[in-house]
Amino acid sequence: MNFILTYLAEASICLGITVLFYRVVLSELTFFTLNRVLLICMLMLSFIIPLLSFQVGISSLATAEIILPEFVVGNVINRDSSSLTWQQIVFMIYLAGVVIMSVYLILGYFTSQRMIGKSKLLRYQNYWIAVHPEFIPASFFDYILLPEFDPNRAEQRQIILHESVHVRLKHSWDLLFVQFAKIIFWFNPLIYQFERHLREVHEYQADQGVTSTYSKKEYSGLLLQLITKGQGWHFMNNFNQFQTKKRIIMMSKPQSQKKEMRRFLLAVPVLAALFFVFSCEIAPEEEMEGPMMAGELKATNIGPADLSARKLNDNVNQVFDVVEVPPQPIGGMSAWHKYLSKTLKYPAEARSAGIQGTVVVGFIVEEDGNLSNVEILRGIGGSVDEEAIRVVENAENWEPGKQRDRVVSTRMRLPIRFKLANSDAKIESTSASSSDNLPEIVVVAYN
Repeated sequence: MNFILTYLAEASICLGITVLFYRVVLSELTFFTLNRVLLICMLMLSFIIPLLSFQVGISSLATAEIILPEFVVGNVINRDSSSLTWQQIVFMIYLAGVVIMSVYLILGYFTSQRMIGKSKLLRYQNYWIAVHPEFIPASFFDYILLPEFDPNRAEQRQIILHESVHVRLKHSWDLLFVQFAKIIFWFNPLIYQFERHLREVHEYQADQGVTSTYSKKEYSGLLLQLITKGQGWHFMNNFNQFQTKKRIIMMSKPQSQKKEMRRFLLAVPVLAALFFVFSCEIAPEEEMEGPMMAGELKATNIGPADLSARKLNDNVNQVFDVVEVPPQPIGGMSAWHKYLSKTLKYPAEARSAGIQGTVVVGFIVEEDGNLSNVEILRGIGGSVDEEAIRVVENAENWEPGKQRDRVVSTRMRLPIRFKLANSDAKIESTSASSSDNLPEIVVVAYN
């Protein structure tokens, strides 16, 4: 649920930036085809970019990291399962909006189909003409919708030519895609602004198709005569749907010079910035952490030559910070999880003193699997540090790590969070930071 809300927020930011970029940089250009392509591509990328995830750093080294679901050790008090968090309430409101918008879209489509079914269908210049008194001049996928049909009138020939451009360029498919985007981003006013810009481009393209045959003055006069308040369904292009004044101004505007096409190149750094902000995670040079897999330790993607530069010297043997095959608890991470949840206790002294925080325990998995050199790398006192050391020292042997198919000693870190909470506390999932080898363990004490 939190992932979905985060995604919607990030995608909305991407959408807002792309709409702002188009409005400021490109909306006044007469390169209508390029504008249309860019708008559709930027909408698609607004969906995709927040879903991507890449590790970026200044070193070629990369290790694996683990994410495990949080577990709680302590006296857990049953809480009222009927209570809802604010995230759940927001998500339920969001789903309600999605359902309403979906129903609205489906009803619009079938209403349009029903109206076409009741209309008189004619074939004219390789286009289907649907004639019905309730129609206003519009296009709907492969159909041109008209209230009446008289190709002998010059005015109607211009209208048919205008709508035929919509059909030929398949503008209805663009609008259908936007309708699906509106279902997902119904709460975001920017998606409606995006739709307005795309429909404008569609109208400019259709107007351009008409003025290539008829005079701009004659066609502008027709637009002024046919001002109407009628509205079509979602993926219809209405002949007079947008501000007539704006369309006439764009028709009379000189064609943009080719050198102004360089403005489209500005979209590259904008999209690159969005990709970097929402799809890339920066890992420090010392401890480049890669994608994390729940419940298992992955082999590192490190060459032997690189690893030799990262190893540490011990009095007895060489101790590695990273290896090709990381150490594994006997029975896997699930067994380690069960051991910690069963063994870890919140010291009474720390509970009474209100001590809480994160303890980081360092230890070495020796070549024989024994856990040695257990020490506190970061402590909080109050018998908590001693409890963390006790649990690690009493753990069973691990399967040792391997480098170049040879068993080696490996240094590990284990963060353990000791947290005080009352009976109404909500436990939030946590994971290891980028500098930790193992997932953070959470020990909760309820008063």
